[in-house]
Amino acid sequence: MKTLTKTDYQAIWDEAQRAGVQAATAHQPTPMVVYEAHGLTDTPIKGGKEWFVEGGVCGFAWVNIKPARGKFVTWLKAQGIGRLDGYQGGWTIWIGDYGQSMERKHAHAVAVVEVLKKYGINAGAYARMD
Repeated sequence: MKTLTKTDYQAIWDEAQRAGVQAATAHQPTPMVVYEAHGLTDTPIKGGKEWFVEGGVCGFAWVNIKPARGKFVTWLKAQGIGRLDGYQGGWTIWIGDYGQSMERKHAHAVAVVEVLKKYGINAGAYARMD
């Protein structure tokens, strides 16, 4: 296998981001409706407010690269991309676009991971509802 250079790392990252944007843009989240209630266990208030959320559930998504070392992670650090993850270990890159849509963020993360794995980079995609 060819030894990768800084130029290769930029090309890999650009490819991963393009794939992420394409996947997130193509993804159609399951919309939800949020109703006003008096408490967590109450039924919706009759005549109360309701909100249609086109982007589906709210949440977060990220890519985690393990271990948090190696030439690609060193390159990411130098670019200011991501941070050390003290909780689950590895190097974490949060997906910040797509408003609050967890589904779109996760689609982006999954596509990024697919590209990184293609180049032998050990990565995983994760999501959490807010």
